Amino acid sequence: MKDTTKPLSKVIRIDESEIRGHLDEMVRGTVEETLNAMLDAEADEMCNAQRYEHSPDRVDTRAGSYKRRLHTKAGEVEVKIPKLRKQTFETAIIERYRRRDISIEEAIVQMYLAGVSVRRVEDITEALWGTRVSSGTVSNLNKKVYKHIERWRIQPIEGSFAYVYLDGIVLKRSWGGEVKNVSVLAAIGVDSEGYRRILGVSEGHKEDKAGWLGFLKELKKRGLTGVRLMISDACLGLVESIAEVFPDADWQRCAVHFYRNVFSHVPRGKMREVAAMLKAIHAQENREAAESKSKDVISKLRDMKLKAAADLVEKSIHETFAYFAYPPQHWLKIKTNNPMERLLKEARRRTKVVGAFPDGNSALMLVAARLRHVSSTTWGTRKYMNMKLLNEMDQEAIYSVA
Repeated sequence: MKDTTKPLSKVIRIDESEIRGHLDEMVRGTVEETLNAMLDAEADEMCNAQRYEHSPDRVDTRAGSYKRRLHTKAGEVEVKIPKLRKQTFETAIIERYRRRDISIEEAIVQMYLAGVSVRRVEDITEALWGTRVSSGTVSNLNKKVYKHIERWRIQPIEGSFAYVYLDGIVLKRSWGGEVKNVSVLAAIGVDSEGYRRILGVSEGHKEDKAGWLGFLKELKKRGLTGVRLMISDACLGLVESIAEVFPDADWQRCAVHFYRNVFSHVPRGKMREVAAMLKAIHAQENREAAESKSKDVISKLRDMKLKAAADLVEKSIHETFAYFAYPPQHWLKIKTNNPMERLLKEARRRTKVVGAFPDGNSALMLVAARLRHVSSTTWGTRKYMNMKLLNEMDQEAIYSVA
């Protein structure tokens, strides 16, 4: 059968790229026209009269304008900045000499604070907005944000915090052509209403006694009070620093970290069995039962020829029992440092793409920025504990003594 189909010569062909170009141009034109109209309105307001208007209330007159290019989400537009004869025209719409709108600046900072490398930020801005920002621009924008972060970081600590979690994160910094470690120390607390708060973030140089002592003193100076229990790993010098700065506070050694310390003396094939033995200790209903159970575990470890593990349990297991003095409903959340571990894991995920920081302050600011962001999410707005249970326990103790 003969094909009688005729070519569709009159079919409308759509050039998608050409249409997109026209749309972009139309949007840019609208943005440009709107911005210039707003600038003129601002100038009229400062002059207290419209252009060419004869009014006894006029306080200034126009002196022409100058052009500035502004990079917006719609593309590059040209705006005419009015000049006045008596006053300096300071616009609330576009800061003087500004080349990019605030949405782009915020996006650049957010990308960097989210852990995107400076080089990657440059590539992304070029792809999105057709303009490549320099590393210097990113650095200048970061400095603006750092002021807000620093203000948040050193603000007074208000309220009472019964439980405080402490830990640090070790990052790399370039120093004198070499890569050195830099520590960022952090503290979170549970307030009297049961909400978690980030109490402090500070550069510690090293996780040693000097670093922890300075950090704890800073927290106390900023107003940290009401501390009943501090939860942490057995960091070098930390326990001594807690005793010096908060002598009335108990110290809870993180049970999970303690297990890891014991596992370093256990063959891989026996780790599962030893883990079950250690967990059985902390599954007891009170401290007396846990101490009794620990003696059984120590004996069994010696029978298994795990002398080093048995010695460690015998010497330090009591450091993981402080939580028994608090409400049983809180035990699961205060016998380990998991809340802080998870928080710093989020910070580490954001910082690992940076590699080596140029200095300790950059490392501190990026970690603080990330923690500040987390604190504004449901992490900080959802009640973590029922602190009335602690108050009830205190009341019962008073009545029992009476």
